[in-house]
Amino acid sequence: MWRATIGAMASGIAHLVRGGGGQGLVVLKPGDLAPPFELMGSDGRIYRLADMRGHTVVLAWFPKAFTGG
Repeated sequence: MWRATIGAMASGIAHLVRGGGGQGLVVLKPGDLAPPFELMGSDGRIYRLADMRGHTVVLAWFPKAFTGG
């Protein structure tokens, strides 16, 4: 369950970084703080980065996942 939720979060962040969040392009460098975001997990719950303050958050990026190539 967590893998799918984290995958959904990573997908949403990728969408934001590419400028799909209506906020313009976000360019992050190593060490930058993540911009505030909220995403729906595969369990239907909304996850907000702000709600995870004080916890370790790890996002994995798999750009070719589910692409069939």
